[in-house]
Amino acid sequence: MSEQAAPTLADWERAEIDRANASELTPVVFVHGLWLLSSSWQPWRDFFEDNGFITLAPGWPDDPDTVAEARDHPEAFARKMVQEVTDHYLAAIALLDQAPVVVGHSFGGLIAQKIAGAGVAAATVSIDNAPFKGVLPLPASSLKSAAPVLANPANAGRGVSLTFDQFAYGWANALDEVEARQLYETFHVPAAGAPLFQAAFANFNPFGGETAVDSKNPERGPMLIIGGELDHTVPPAITNASYRIQSRNPGTTTEVTIPGRGHSLTIDSGWREVADEALAFVQRFIQ
Repeated sequence: MSEQAAPTLADWERAEIDRANASELTPVVFVHGLWLLSSSWQPWRDFFEDNGFITLAPGWPDDPDTVAEARDHPEAFARKMVQEVTDHYLAAIALLDQAPVVVGHSFGGLIAQKIAGAGVAAATVSIDNAPFKGVLPLPASSLKSAAPVLANPANAGRGVSLTFDQFAYGWANALDEVEARQLYETFHVPAAGAPLFQAAFANFNPFGGETAVDSKNPERGPMLIIGGELDHTVPPAITNASYRIQSRNPGTTTEVTIPGRGHSLTIDSGWREVADEALAFVQRFIQ
C-alpha cells in the first residue's frame, strides 16, 4: 500500500506496523471506542495471533499510555473528532504492506465502517457500532446512555468520565455487579465528548457530517456487523439499521446478534464468544 504522511503516529504504533510488515502475515487492526484504551484489545490480539494473524491496535491520537495516566489527564481526550481519529487509523493502514482486517467496537465500529468505505480493508468486523449518518433509530436506552455527555453542550470540548452507575447502565447491564465493578476499575477511562455530539446530530446538522460512511463503495469488502441483544448504548435497532444500509453493498454483509450480551461484550468474561464469531467470519475470506 502507498505510504502517506503520518505525523501523529507514535513510535510504538510505528513499531507495531514494522512488526506486522516483517511477519508477512495478514494484519488485523483493532479500533477501540470511547471510554477504553487500545490495551483493552489484548485478549483479542492474542487470540487472532494464535490463529495465524499478526495484530496491531493503534490508539486514538495522543491517547495516554495507561489507564492510570488517562484518569489523571482527562483533558488528553478533549476535542477528538471522528474524522481526525479515522485519519489516524488510515495513516497507519497506509504503511502496511497488506490490506488489513479491521475490527472495531462502538465508535471504533463506526470508524471501522468508515475505513471499509475508503476501500482499504480486506474484511471488516464492526461490533456494536455507533450510529453513522443515515441510521435513524434513537432508542431511549441509547439516549440515556449518552446523557452524561449530551446533557451539557460544553462537554463537546471536554474529556468526560462515567460514574460507576452510568457505566453499569450503559455498558454492564447484562453483568452482575462484581464483574461490572471489575471492568470499570480495569478499563474505564475518560472519553472525548465530541463524537457523541457528532453522532447525535448527524442527521440534522452538518456538524455530524464526519460520521458519514461510504456504504456503496464496491471496494468495501466483506463486512460482519455484531450487536449485543441487551446493549443499552447501541441497541439492536441501531446495528440492524446499520446492517440494512450496508447490505445494499455488492460485498458480503452479515449480521449477528449475540444473545444476552450488553455493550461490554468485547471486554467482559464472554468476549471469546464474540471473538469466535469474528474469527470465523474473517477466515471465510482470509486464508
